[in-house]
Amino acid sequence: MPDDAARARRRTGTGIGLLLALVLGAALLTALPEDGDHPRGGTACTPRTVASWSADTALTSEFARYGDDATRTDDWTGGDGTHSVRLPDGRLLWLFSDTYLGRVHRPPNPVGESSAWRDVTAPLVRNSAVLMRDGRLERTLPAPLFPDPAPNRWRWPVAARVEPRSPGSAEQVVRVLLWVRATGQSPWIYGVPLATEVATLSLPDLRLESVVTVLDQQQVPDPSRRVLFGTTLVAEDGWTYVFGGDDGRPASRPASHAYVARVPEGGLADPAAWEHWNGSAWQTRARPRPVLGDGRHKGVGSAFSVVRVDGTYVLFTMAAGAAGLTTVAAYWACSPSGPWHGPAEEFDPALPRDGTAAYNPQTHPELSDDGRLVLSYDVNWLETSGAAVMLSRNVSLYRPRFVTIRLAPVR
Repeated sequence: MPDDAARARRRTGTGIGLLLALVLGAALLTALPEDGDHPRGGTACTPRTVASWSADTALTSEFARYGDDATRTDDWTGGDGTHSVRLPDGRLLWLFSDTYLGRVHRPPNPVGESSAWRDVTAPLVRNSAVLMRDGRLERTLPAPLFPDPAPNRWRWPVAARVEPRSPGSAEQVVRVLLWVRATGQSPWIYGVPLATEVATLSLPDLRLESVVTVLDQQQVPDPSRRVLFGTTLVAEDGWTYVFGGDDGRPASRPASHAYVARVPEGGLADPAAWEHWNGSAWQTRARPRPVLGDGRHKGVGSAFSVVRVDGTYVLFTMAAGAAGLTTVAAYWACSPSGPWHGPAEEFDPALPRDGTAAYNPQTHPELSDDGRLVLSYDVNWLETSGAAVMLSRNVSLYRPRFVTIRLAPVR
């Protein structure tokens, strides 16, 4: 989690949030491919730009409806770290990191404002999962879905996919990438990064079968240099490309670095199957090397997202430096390992009110079609004083919002 999230958590004091990586679009991507670019799959790689974007009110409203439903007290009422995966039976599994459960009360709230609210004592769990069918959220799985690995340690789910139980197997399972963090002191108030794990969920009942560590980072002395994988993934040509990031520090590295690994289809839960890009080749048991980021003017937050459109990869992330809390940037490449071009021109996302910020851009290919790209972004309260109270006073703040984007080649 980069330091924009640290600042947010320092202000909120609630233990909420993945990395504040601002979303809601991208901008003009004008550079031409370099000689080192590697178009894949025989499809031409061309620079991509956002032709248009608009709010997806239907998806946003559905999460508001479900979160405000007071018929149960053990279900999701708000969360961040929004990821999704389509199941073979058509259901959509939504994964969240820090999540509020409990009951939501109708407005007015205790101070007379016209917003739904929850008690400040409402349960907060480290992760949750919600099932959607035919565009309607149905139920929350028992939370937390992924138990803490040890005292003062927790798991945040990130990207997921359905794959064969093993390479070539006809049986399918859900693999969920997990970030493991531990309680820490300043500047690690949001948790010290420890490891990347892969959880296996059975189908169709989504029972947690196992959790395997695929990259242990505890031996890396500087926590800011530890790499956690799984913020986003792209499946292509029998491989799953898994992207990750390290934790930058504002004083020395205002932008974090992006990394990429790859795994044969069916091998996500096999640590020996992982190959990391070492700067020139894919290797097992290699120290990952950055594919994007100079530590200052170019880079990512570890909650960024990558999508492949025809032959071009587009990456959405927070802007580098001080603009990271307010501004979105985008990069593009012809290969997961780069070179990545950008950042492009930037713009600021719309927010529900003053004192909030948008973060964690995530693409949802399973909801995207006909040239439409659906992205979600999370919202949190930033002010120091009374942040937990504000999030409880207005439950609509700490929920995902959605936007539909159309990408087009630069002409």
